[in-house]
Amino acid sequence: MVGSSPQMKRLYDDIKTVAENDFSVLIQGENGTGKEVIATVLHQHSARSGGPLIKVACHISNTNLLEDELFGHEPGAFTGASSRRIGRFEQANGGTIYLDDIDDMPIDTQAKLLRVLQELERLGGDKPVRVDIRVIASTKVDLLKKVDEGSFRRDLYHRLNVIDLHVPPLRKREGDIPVLVQHFVARYSPDKQLNVDP
Repeated sequence: MVGSSPQMKRLYDDIKTVAENDFSVLIQGENGTGKEVIATVLHQHSARSGGPLIKVACHISNTNLLEDELFGHEPGAFTGASSRRIGRFEQANGGTIYLDDIDDMPIDTQAKLLRVLQELERLGGDKPVRVDIRVIASTKVDLLKKVDEGSFRRDLYHRLNVIDLHVPPLRKREGDIPVLVQHFVARYSPDKQLNVDP
């Protein structure tokens, strides 16, 4: 993460505090603001850093495919399911699951996700699967507005938004532009020297 503006310094302090806790986190920010980087940093600086960090893109348009990806399935759960598949929640056991663009998740899948946060069952299964995970989700839109519109479940919103982090876009922290220019020049053209006054 790069930036020395007051907004970014506040965000760094918030990340440091949040990483030390095990609560669910909702990261809110526009596309390209670094939400996935923040999720990775939160995991790396948590007590779960020795466990896996499993990332799931929630904008998969096929609902069945998304649910299979998240929850896994038992043999015979649907046509073509000949063997057990371990879903992302089970893969994240002992670590962190990152749900990217949770605002794109279909409302029916949201209901199943809420249930899984209490007790996981594979598709076609009838026995709960015990998992110990931390949930980090991100959204590129105002998720509370989607709740008010009825396209996102209020109970799931409150379950995910135990702690929220807001990531400011670059246009609201223009003082970071010189720092970013220096960072990228040093990274991609280390033989060139560039003096940019912040």
